[in-house]
Amino acid sequence: MSGDNGVLPPGCEYARAHSIAEAVQILGESLEGRVLAGGQSLVPLLRSHQVCPDVLVDLGGVAELRGVRDEGDSLWIGALTTYHEVASHPLVRSHAPLLARVAGVIADPAVRHRGTVGGALAYADPAFELPTAAVALGAECRITGPAGERGVPAAHFFVAKRTTAIGPDELVTGIRVPKWPGWSFHYERFPTDRRSWAIGGAAAGVRRGDGVIAAARVVLGNVGPTPLRAATVEAACIGLPSRAALLRAAARAVDEVLPSDSASGDVEHRGLARVLTGRALITAAGV
Repeated sequence: MSGDNGVLPPGCEYARAHSIAEAVQILGESLEGRVLAGGQSLVPLLRSHQVCPDVLVDLGGVAELRGVRDEGDSLWIGALTTYHEVASHPLVRSHAPLLARVAGVIADPAVRHRGTVGGALAYADPAFELPTAAVALGAECRITGPAGERGVPAAHFFVAKRTTAIGPDELVTGIRVPKWPGWSFHYERFPTDRRSWAIGGAAAGVRRGDGVIAAARVVLGNVGPTPLRAATVEAACIGLPSRAALLRAAARAVDEVLPSDSASGDVEHRGLARVLTGRALITAAGV
C-alpha cells in the first residue's frame, strides 16, 4: 500500500504487524505513527489528509488482539474484537450484559462488523458509546509500549475529546471488564434509532438490598469531552425504595452534575439527560 492509493496521504508508509511486539517496535521507530484496527474512524481522516502519519501500522494480522476470554472475576476482550462479536458473545452477554447491549446498538450492522473495541477506546470521540459503558463497568484499558504492558482505569483513560492516556509509541491491546455479581446494569440512548449517532446516553448500575438501592453507578455519555461519572446521582439513589423517589432524586442530581457553561448545560440537554438517567436507573433497579 502506498501514498497514491487514495487512502494513505503522501509520505505515509504502510506496515502490517504480526505481533504486538512488532507493532510496538514499528511505532517506536516512527516519528508520528498510527495504528489501524477496523478503520471506521481513521480511514476517512487519512483519505481527507486530516491525519498524516509517517507510518500506518495495520494490526489486522495480530491474532492475540482478538477474542474474549474468562479470567475468573473479569473478562478480557481483545482490542480487535468487533462490536458484533462483543454483542453476540455468550461470555459478554452473561457476565457483562451492559457491554453487550451497548455494542449491539452502535450504528448499523456494517459498522458493527468492522468497528473494534480498541478503535472505539483509542479514538475517544464523545459520541462513541463504548467508552461510557467501559467507565460504568469500571473497566481497565490495557496498553502496551516499549516499557511493557500497563493498565489504566477507564475513568482515567479518557483525558479529553479524542485524547487518551495512550503514549505515542503505545497501543491498546484489550480491555478487562469486572463481572459485578449481584448488580444489574442498563443503558439508554437517544435517538433510539441504531443507525444514528447518540446525542446522549446514560449507563446505570444498581445493587439492591433489603428492598432499597444499596449502591449505584451512573455514567453519562456525550454531555462533555469524556464520559461523565455522576457521583452526585449515585449518592442520591442510595436508600430509595420506589420508582417515583428514584426518578425525582435522579432528576435533581443530574441538574447538579451537568456543567452549566457547556452545550450539555442547556435546557434540552438537561432534560434529555434526566430522562435517559431515570430510564436507565429504574430499568436497572427493576422498579
